[in-house]
Amino acid sequence: MPGPVPDREDNLARPRERKGGDATPVTRGTLRPVTVPHPDKEWHPIALRLYRALRSSGQADFYQDSDWAFAYSLCEDLSYYKQAPSGKRSGQMLQTIYSTFERLLVTEGDRRRVRIELHEQEEESTPASVTAIASYRKDLGLA
Repeated sequence: MPGPVPDREDNLARPRERKGGDATPVTRGTLRPVTVPHPDKEWHPIALRLYRALRSSGQADFYQDSDWAFAYSLCEDLSYYKQAPSGKRSGQMLQTIYSTFERLLVTEGDRRRVRIELHEQEEESTPASVTAIASYRKDLGLA
């Protein structure tokens, strides 16, 4: 989706679907079991670190085998670029590699453009009503 990075959903005054024509219907598919390939130990340390970071990042919840194959290929290309013989590197090649990483939603801006937000896990909390009742019982000597 071209254009500026959209605001996070919780920063909006009202949900996007209530704004009108901005919401598009979602086509749904079935998630399949995923096998994440092991990184090549011969890769450049930066490519290796990036690949491992992808495995532990929240957007990996959405990756399927084809995404992992694509990530593997990109890290292979990045490693080749970083280990270029005689230090000759093409700025255009690096730009192409970095812009292709956008397809894997590597940065927060990339994810927000496609309306994916990663949130911290919410702690399991006791509802206020249960806490209040327990407090009343304690005050009455019933607990």
